[in-house]
Amino acid sequence: MSQTVIIGAGPAGLTAAWELARHGHAAVVYEQDDLVGGISRTCEYNGYRFDIGGHRFFTKVERVQELWIEMLDSEFLVRPRLSRIYYDGKFFHYPLKPMNALLGLGPIEAVRIGVSYLWAQAFPSSPEKSFEDWTINRFGRRLFEIFFKTYTEKVWGMDCSEIAADFAAQRIKNLDLITAVRNALIGDLLSGGKIVTTLIEQFHYPAHGPGEMWESCTRGLAKKGVETHLEKRVDSIRWGDGRVKSVRISGPDGQLTEAEGDHFLSSMPIRTLLHSMDPVPPKAVVEAADKLRYRDYLTVVLILDQEEVFPDNWIYIHSPDVKLGRIQNYKNWSPEMVADPEKTALGLEYFVQEDDDVWSSSDEDLIELGKRECATLGLANPDDVIDGTVIRMPKAYPVYDEVYQDALAEIRAWLEAEAPNMQLIGRNGQHRYNNQDHSMMTAVLAAENIVAGAPQHDVWDVNVEDEYHEEVQAGENVSTSGDRTTPGRVDDETIIELIEDAFARYDGVALGSAMGVIAGLGLFLATVVLVLQGGEVVGPNLSLLGNYLVGFQATWAGAAIGLVEAGIGGFGIGWLLAGLINFVIAAEEQRIVRGIEGQAVDLFEGSDR
Repeated sequence: MSQTVIIGAGPAGLTAAWELARHGHAAVVYEQDDLVGGISRTCEYNGYRFDIGGHRFFTKVERVQELWIEMLDSEFLVRPRLSRIYYDGKFFHYPLKPMNALLGLGPIEAVRIGVSYLWAQAFPSSPEKSFEDWTINRFGRRLFEIFFKTYTEKVWGMDCSEIAADFAAQRIKNLDLITAVRNALIGDLLSGGKIVTTLIEQFHYPAHGPGEMWESCTRGLAKKGVETHLEKRVDSIRWGDGRVKSVRISGPDGQLTEAEGDHFLSSMPIRTLLHSMDPVPPKAVVEAADKLRYRDYLTVVLILDQEEVFPDNWIYIHSPDVKLGRIQNYKNWSPEMVADPEKTALGLEYFVQEDDDVWSSSDEDLIELGKRECATLGLANPDDVIDGTVIRMPKAYPVYDEVYQDALAEIRAWLEAEAPNMQLIGRNGQHRYNNQDHSMMTAVLAAENIVAGAPQHDVWDVNVEDEYHEEVQAGENVSTSGDRTTPGRVDDETIIELIEDAFARYDGVALGSAMGVIAGLGLFLATVVLVLQGGEVVGPNLSLLGNYLVGFQATWAGAAIGLVEAGIGGFGIGWLLAGLINFVIAAEEQRIVRGIEGQAVDLFEGSDR
């Protein structure tokens, strides 16, 4: 019987083993750490449990949802989501809540954001080369500077102009300013029931953290005869004659073993993988691997003698005054994550480089740093901290920079030619910032390739959701089946669907918001100019608008009143105008569709005679 050697016991590696075992294929898993789950593990300290970052269990991939239910031997909790942004000493809800943002930023800043957004829509950056370009095009420069720039640069340790645009397209994806406002104002009512992943307000979560899933999976694999070996590091990968032959493994005692296989699946970092190949790959391939960069991560866990600290699951820290990037409140993820219900455990997340000053600091110094920064932010009292610990995670995040795509292309081409029996899966295995569910799908498809005995799927197609899984070129027609897309024939229903897509409706909220901003801001600026000019009677003609706008005059107070009332009026006019246009469009669309349906009936009846 053929055997598959799996490198790494994270979500991808364990899912691959699960799928192979389901089909009766032999597999063995090697993991260099003493815990399973990879970055989705759950660590424990004195009875307190905590994630390596927060891991929501939410997916639109039905197969992954089925796997979670199969693997977890207990019930999921359904948890409410509350996450906020800390900026300029204030808290802002994320997803965006307009009144919260308006009150927090103030009307002048809100106007700046609106003008910046309209400017970005009128003069977008093209082509979109960087994260900065992508985000400004969808939110405007001012909102980018407030809610994206500082945090993103903390996470990646580089300027936003150096981060590839496809990182934003993958992580923020279907969200833009209008979408965020629409979801905040009216939820699903005008969005056709579609949920933007970034905006979900509840999620599933194992009671004892994400590691419980993978610990349960490992037990299930053992019952199926699949062994998971911990603290076993793959030191070298022997290859030749167009295939990988075996891996050499070292344990904590220094003892070396060798595992042969017919198939190999790797979720180890690609750079490490290429440097482990024996013999050494061509110089160009090794140089490509060395271009791949990673961001490392550590969590400072503080245990506080407080039953409640703040209500959030997590808080994004956009303050440049501290090194801290994000705070997790594990008790609010699950009450079972704390050993004592009268205590609270916070995870202070720092995004670092291995061996930099923060990474190399002692645990004691890092705990003191965490206490000081919590005090600076006003989020926790250092005197309440009764214990703490530090967890370091190297190569937690693959970096998307301007060279990584070309480097990956070079590496993939070489592996496909020289080692076709090795497939790369998971986040670090593909150097792709996958969510947990996407990492699992790479493993499912890789396992199906092995079971089929020949490549059936391209595992590199996975890391996206339905809306952007595969971009359809003009003239192509695809029909979706399961999680993959396959060519389909053009039929009458498809033609009708294409017509419906072509007759796109106006977004009432978007048009109303645009007209509201223009009307409100226009009146505000006009009033301010007249007030600054002064005179015996200020703006006599403009003041006539007081007949229509309650309380409006050409004064400073009137400028604020005009901003609000003209904005509301402009929104209403835009919303009604969109509705009227949509009514006309719908009537024309139905006329054309009825004509096509009639032609289809005539054609069918003619061929039946």
